[in-house]
Amino acid sequence: MAAFGSSNPTIERLTANIEKVVIGKRDVIELLLVALLREGHVLIEDVPGTGKTTLARALATSLSGSFKRVQFTPDLLPSDITGVFIYNQRTQDFEFHPGPIIANIVLADEINRATPRSQSALLQSMEERQVTVEGQTYPMPRPFMVLATQNPIELEGTFPLPEAQLDRFMLRISVGYPSQDEEERIILSQGSGHPLETLQAVVAPDEIVALRETVAAVTVSADLRRYITNLVRSTRDNDAIELGVSPRGSLALYQGAQALAFIHGRGFVTPDDIKNLAPFVLAHRIVPSSDARLRGKTAESIITEIAARVPVPVEAV
Repeated sequence: MAAFGSSNPTIERLTANIEKVVIGKRDVIELLLVALLREGHVLIEDVPGTGKTTLARALATSLSGSFKRVQFTPDLLPSDITGVFIYNQRTQDFEFHPGPIIANIVLADEINRATPRSQSALLQSMEERQVTVEGQTYPMPRPFMVLATQNPIELEGTFPLPEAQLDRFMLRISVGYPSQDEEERIILSQGSGHPLETLQAVVAPDEIVALRETVAAVTVSADLRRYITNLVRSTRDNDAIELGVSPRGSLALYQGAQALAFIHGRGFVTPDDIKNLAPFVLAHRIVPSSDARLRGKTAESIITEIAARVPVPVEAV
């Protein structure tokens, strides 16, 4: 079991390697690693050209496991994702041809361009870490992580993700525009070729799996567990929210806080770990009321207001 008190060398290698490609986004990389350590799934939502796909591919390339990419389109079928049985004339039997969902890292690119029927093909694998085809169940390799991208401003030809799908994503993040200096560094680094072409794997899947026990051992005090449930329950009795956060959201915030503390070299969670993660874990799980939307409130701003209003445990400060 790894010791606490300093940054973990596995996490340092992953972060440094991804930063060779994704410039100036250490906070975003940190959130990805939070999800990876807890085998959570991430929805990367941002405008075109900000590096959503590059970020996902950099993480996948840095991990020496299997990586599959699915370009979501309106004509995509569920079997294109899960796999299909094909008759083998030589053996005179049906053989299973696994779909791209059976991989360590799965990139669901532009997920909201596929129909709800195809989107639902991800539900079982994201929740149960297995997929069932024609009555046969196949486990996912570990670790297993779905990274989905979508453009939040383009509505034509898209199908909004239903609440049941959104709830299965541990985090929703955005990459954001780079600063001017960072943008100049991007131009220099990609002017004669993309850094992804030469990026090498630096961590084996078994190393991530081995860290799960250590991350799960990070201490969360009783007061902070109550703080998490207070935050979540405040979303269920709020005039600005039509649909509050499910218990799955409470668990995601709890586990994410453990992973964040581990990344920062601590064996215990602090209130700041929870408050910093709350918008990324909870915002996509709520449905703002029509009145809140008319007043210009976003899901993120509502969660930020709740986090500012819910008292932090005195003993934990």
